Amino acid sequence: MFRLKRIRRSGRKPMEIYKNFYNKTLKIILSLAFFLLFFFALSGKDGYKRNPFADIIHYDFSISISDTNNIIYGHTAITVNFTGSVDTLEFDLKNKGTDDKGMTVQNVVFDKGSLTWVHSGNRIIITLNESVKAGSDGIFIIDYSGIPADGLIISNNKFGERTFFADNWPDRARNWLPCIDHPYDKATVDFIITSPDHYEVVGSGYLVEESCMPRHTKLTHWKEDVPLATKVMAIGVAPFATRLEGNVNDTPVWSWVFSENRKEGFYDYSVALKPLAFYSQLIGPYPYEKLANVQSKTIFGGLENAGCIFYSENSVTGQGKAENLMAHEIAHQWFGNSVTENDWHHIWLSEGFATFLTAVYQEKTYGKGKLDEIMKLARDRVLRFNLRLSKPVVDTTVTDLMKLLNANSYEKGAWVLHMLRRKLGDELFWEGMRLYYEEYRNKNALTSDFQKVMEKVSNENLEKFFREWLFVSGQPELKITAGPGKRKGYTDLIIEQTQDYLFNFDIELQIKDLNGSDIIKIPVSDRITRKTLKTEKILEIIPDPNINLLFTIVPDKSKTKGRFIVPETE
Repeated sequence: MFRLKRIRRSGRKPMEIYKNFYNKTLKIILSLAFFLLFFFALSGKDGYKRNPFADIIHYDFSISISDTNNIIYGHTAITVNFTGSVDTLEFDLKNKGTDDKGMTVQNVVFDKGSLTWVHSGNRIIITLNESVKAGSDGIFIIDYSGIPADGLIISNNKFGERTFFADNWPDRARNWLPCIDHPYDKATVDFIITSPDHYEVVGSGYLVEESCMPRHTKLTHWKEDVPLATKVMAIGVAPFATRLEGNVNDTPVWSWVFSENRKEGFYDYSVALKPLAFYSQLIGPYPYEKLANVQSKTIFGGLENAGCIFYSENSVTGQGKAENLMAHEIAHQWFGNSVTENDWHHIWLSEGFATFLTAVYQEKTYGKGKLDEIMKLARDRVLRFNLRLSKPVVDTTVTDLMKLLNANSYEKGAWVLHMLRRKLGDELFWEGMRLYYEEYRNKNALTSDFQKVMEKVSNENLEKFFREWLFVSGQPELKITAGPGKRKGYTDLIIEQTQDYLFNFDIELQIKDLNGSDIIKIPVSDRITRKTLKTEKILEIIPDPNINLLFTIVPDKSKTKGRFIVPETE
């Protein structure tokens, strides 16, 4: 009532008043909704049911495999530190299905007391008869068996040889290992594999034992003392040929390839020394005891298992074409493996970082032109993806984790880092990247953690940069036109943002006129940005000539006579 009376004095009609009130109210509601979305995205809630007062310290996986059938026999010891009082605990393990694939649990034992358990809904649900107090440790022993429905790929390779390969990413370890199948809870691990003696076995960590056993079997023990997420714990069992390619800062680099591909595989995989040395110098010390590059049956082109990277069997060609793939997976050893996203919706901290670092490796190896070429292609992929599905990089609506493997997580994540590098400059940016690795090495992080580190080194408030590039869908969609200015000898330049959300950014424009060519930088934050240039006629405008901005050009259909119009992005 008061507001209405006051506005009437200004001569405005009641309908205008209500319309104005509605628009402002809607703006407040949308702002509140965006804040809540941003808050929950920052807090890291992807729906996985966590054990709030139990921290997994160590897994001891003893697995027996054979050539007779695909049944595995498992004996797992899980060491847990209780950070609060606990009377129930749950582990992931796939139940046996109607296709007879899945696991059957024979027994569960706790070294600190009695319990009851049930294996249902792909979880082992444990109820302790007496609560465990905070600060204590305990070990759960689980015996089980079955045919893996997934996660451990048991098949023949392209040469017809039987092989076994862990393929846990993203949450497929539960198909053959009782565990916390989520990256938030990292633990050290031992793999003790009993197999027919004609196989070689590779795994996470370093080799502890390889012994001949009765009945033509062999025991192989790999031990990893660095805490890992289950997504990057691995074993591989096959008729391998192996070769030490060299050492980088005392880290041995091995190639494990199928025996039939020995010559070609050793040639292709030997390039791994270069990116390993580059990242070690650029980011910080390599986090694991060895680096094994393994020809495998992974369903992915490459899978960044910690210190034991699996590549598709067709990655070996003998033509030296694996460098880019290997540079990407090796970059993951720092980001994704050592520094691990605490929530699946923040997977860009893994895939975006690896994609960006691969481009930087290519820049270092082949020059700035190669970086420009890679970032142009990446920008095209982002724009095409956005046309099909306009979502933010940190997309809290995703429930099918495989759908996180998209251009937002990879290429747009890389573009965010590329633009942040240009915004801060090389010195501050790389100082921030090194500090981020140092502070979160072998730990978990969210986007907000990375932001805080970059703000610390740059002494800048980067909230708006992170919010709009990671938590808002799309990118700037620009119309750029130029025409005669009000004064003779001058030209008016107009940049219009046509998308709903208004981004803040600097754009470089290369202006070509009768006097030559010059590059100018224009800050943009409003719907319309105008700049007057001292030139009578512009011959050509090239937006972003140095490939520093993620954006697209949209068509200007006005066809105003006498105006120069930058053509749309193809």
